[in-house]
Amino acid sequence: MTIMYGIPNCDTIKKAKKYLNDNNVEFTFHDYRKDGVSPELIDQFFAQLGWENVLNKRGTTYRSLTDEQKQALNESSAKQHLLDSPAMIKRPIIVHNEAIHLGFKAPQYNEIFS
Repeated sequence: MTIMYGIPNCDTIKKAKKYLNDNNVEFTFHDYRKDGVSPELIDQFFAQLGWENVLNKRGTTYRSLTDEQKQALNESSAKQHLLDSPAMIKRPIIVHNEAIHLGFKAPQYNEIFS
């Protein structure tokens, strides 16, 4: 089973969903805002991807943090920020065959789903 995590209005999510649909890959979409995010899920992402890679530093939510908050970021504080504001999680995150993959690029997905 394949699960895609993200928020539906994200352009990268739209591209990744289109790829999966066009290539007949069955998947479930987990909307961070509607379906929520658990501490265990964040721990799972951090364990396989590293907390720095999971944290989306390009989004408006991250940019709205104070300089002090940004400088004080560590695994624990990042986890709390992601629980409070799931839009700060990079997307998409795909779980396929027990492996966790971050981002979307067609060649990457070709490899994952071949």
